[in-house]
Amino acid sequence: MSVVAAFAVPHPPLVVPGVGHGREKDIAATVAAYEEVASRVGALQPDTLVISSPHTTSYLDYLHIAPGRGARGDFRDFGDRADGSDVAYDQDFVRELARSAGAAGIPAGTRGEKDPALDWGVLVPLHFIQRRASGYRVVRMGLAGFSPIEHYRLGRCVQEVAERLGRRVVYVASGDLSHKLAADGPYGFAPDGPVFDEAVCAALGTGSFLDLLTMDPGLCERAAECGLRSFQIMAGALDATPVRAELLSYEGPFGVGYGIAAFEAAGPAGSDPSRAFEPAYLAWHERQLADTRAAEDVYVRLARASLEHYVRTGRRLEVARGAEGAASGLAEAAVGMAPELASGLAELPSELTERRAGAFVSLKKSGQLRGCIGTIAPTRASLAEEIVENAVSAGCHDPRFSPVRADELPELVYDVDVLGEPEPVESRDQLDPARYGVIVSTPDGRRGLLLPALDGVDTVDEQLRIAARKGGISLGEKGVRLERFEVVRHL
Repeated sequence: MSVVAAFAVPHPPLVVPGVGHGREKDIAATVAAYEEVASRVGALQPDTLVISSPHTTSYLDYLHIAPGRGARGDFRDFGDRADGSDVAYDQDFVRELARSAGAAGIPAGTRGEKDPALDWGVLVPLHFIQRRASGYRVVRMGLAGFSPIEHYRLGRCVQEVAERLGRRVVYVASGDLSHKLAADGPYGFAPDGPVFDEAVCAALGTGSFLDLLTMDPGLCERAAECGLRSFQIMAGALDATPVRAELLSYEGPFGVGYGIAAFEAAGPAGSDPSRAFEPAYLAWHERQLADTRAAEDVYVRLARASLEHYVRTGRRLEVARGAEGAASGLAEAAVGMAPELASGLAELPSELTERRAGAFVSLKKSGQLRGCIGTIAPTRASLAEEIVENAVSAGCHDPRFSPVRADELPELVYDVDVLGEPEPVESRDQLDPARYGVIVSTPDGRRGLLLPALDGVDTVDEQLRIAARKGGISLGEKGVRLERFEVVRHL
């Protein structure tokens, strides 16, 4: 046996009458499609229901699989204690899945459970399924900060374990779409919200799983999506499997996108090589990285050279003042580097070697932040030295992340922000998160900063809240001071 079907579903608690109190009628298409999903699951009679949820215990660098004999949960957090589910876990499947993931080099397992209760990302689909199907056991997992292909590979591990154990498996990928579809919605509106939903619904409706793997991370962040990684695991669970794809419903009346899609296996796993999407993804990914590197300017190349040199040698790049000294100081770092990077550092412009300014270096991997450290005002003799130092700090000393490993270096994408002089502002009306960064400070020296033009930060309130939190500041405190600054962003 193997994965016989998969379903992409949302998880609005409002579809449960005890929570919605009639508002579920406003998403009648979602309710009807959910009933159809439950009916199909009942007809399939699965041995195991594998559910991935964004609201199950999740970590940046580890994918959690719920341990134990089973779990229970209800909707008490939404005012309804009467509705809930009680499930038995497929312990053999969980054990084999963790083992298979480990063999594939994917950090996953049952450690670090924060809350054993079923979360609403699992409870909502079970609310419908448990009325139409019985006799199955459940495997529940969260998501991680992995790349799209790592989530896909985990799905392939689900497929392999199903075959090895002889389980008849239905995969349920729980996840909402964009949370920014309406100005009066709980998360506001972003133009990329509808764009994201349209693209995902097109991919789900046609079974074009490669499109789920190659979505622009910036678009996803600006759309405040929820379920994409869940859908990517689902795609892997159907690796090389012919499927009949169908988009059953889509709507978003509350400012959040709800899409439901069904995928029925139309042949054995492995029988359709054209639907093994890893090779196509890897080729696309390689082109993306090559194009990014080719477009980097000298500021970004200097940041990349600095971090790569430090990670590989343990020594900081020495940059002397003046163009001649800078060029000779970079010669050692160029040894062993890609030719295009080395040639880009043959000579540094005077704007780097003779100017002083604060600068932030940001690192991303697979669209996820991997480190960001900077200085508001200059602390080094030149901007070049500022970038060199901050690139190393972003990669190796950001307390939010483990130090960058040598094998990660080819995957990193860099931004360098050169800061202008901060200026005080009297009111929020003088702020604009698209144009200005913000500094929130207090008389006792606490300070939080947020750069401008960040994906997903669309409002002044949001910008201030994040900056204040970074400084351990309450915006209601007496004496809070606001400053704004502009940046020149180098990519």
